[in-house]
Amino acid sequence: MTGLARTPIDDVTLRLADTAAWLTTPLMPEDYLTLINPLWSSRELRGRVEAVHPETKDVASLVIRPGRSWSTHRAGQFIRVGVDIDGVRHWRTYSLSSAPERGDGRVTITVKSVPGGVVSTHLVHRTTPGTIVGLTRPEGGFVLPEPVPSRLLFVTAGSGITPVMAMLRSLARPGEMPDVIVLHSAPTREEVIFGPELRTLAGRFPHLLLHEQHTRSSGRLNLSQLPDLCPDWPERHVWACGPTGMLREAETYWREAGIADRLRMEHFRPAVTTSAAGGGGHVRFLVSGREADADGATPLLVVGENAGVLMPSGCRMGICYRCTGRLRSGRVRDLRTGREYGEEGELIQTCVSAADGNVEIEL
Repeated sequence: MTGLARTPIDDVTLRLADTAAWLTTPLMPEDYLTLINPLWSSRELRGRVEAVHPETKDVASLVIRPGRSWSTHRAGQFIRVGVDIDGVRHWRTYSLSSAPERGDGRVTITVKSVPGGVVSTHLVHRTTPGTIVGLTRPEGGFVLPEPVPSRLLFVTAGSGITPVMAMLRSLARPGEMPDVIVLHSAPTREEVIFGPELRTLAGRFPHLLLHEQHTRSSGRLNLSQLPDLCPDWPERHVWACGPTGMLREAETYWREAGIADRLRMEHFRPAVTTSAAGGGGHVRFLVSGREADADGATPLLVVGENAGVLMPSGCRMGICYRCTGRLRSGRVRDLRTGREYGEEGELIQTCVSAADGNVEIEL
């Protein structure tokens, strides 16, 4: 037998654990500990909301203390958050807006309440300190490399500033801020998420230039303005996050300049052509036992999340192939192209596929 020899203390510990398990059967000792503190669970990662800070009239940052199995994130990554509403757990994906270097063991997500958004409205307007939420570990590749380039450009709009804010907070160390330009669009000055903090950072660091485009008074930010706003833009490493139209324009702009490798983008939703919608139908999620009626224009990823299914997801754009599920019956339609597809046992991309009739998925 190989390995380290057991000591008398090890034997006593094992016997105590066995006794505790016997006394608490059918539950485990951990089940009782999590009744005292839900964050102690090692089987299910949870977090406790400790504060809710309004950012604008429809945006709030939630300060969350994660449980013990949390792993440190990288600036720009996202997590999925599980929220119980009327007895159903809904999962949504949010970027982390806090820097990894934050020293109090807490993280923040910043959520924009959207019309008809069940989860976003609940988080922004109804969540109170003490609320327990489900969490997943940090994911995503929209991050700063090591070492950090000496010249950076961030192009953001609306809530696209949230992952970039985590990067700026991480970079904002005394005497160490690299040369950074932030081009950010929002309808008005008051609707700039993190507006006061962004302006304070720009005042503190001479190498941080902030340009705010207030679209209601000045129109949308056009990339033809780029040479004036950032004359050395071809030489900078770029992170862009915002609406699909803005990202498409950026992708074309950098590709035609022959420097597409300098551009990193984060998408919040797929580029869907609603004219390509399917007929809709009843969707059964076989593993979770959830069911829902779906129209032909809503991605199955969203249908599942609304039904309380913890759906695998990544970019949510049909690019990374992580938003997948195995089709057991029925047909689906690709919302980007209108193509109907799907055979029994085939992996489908739930983020860009809608039901075209009744569907069963192994999720």
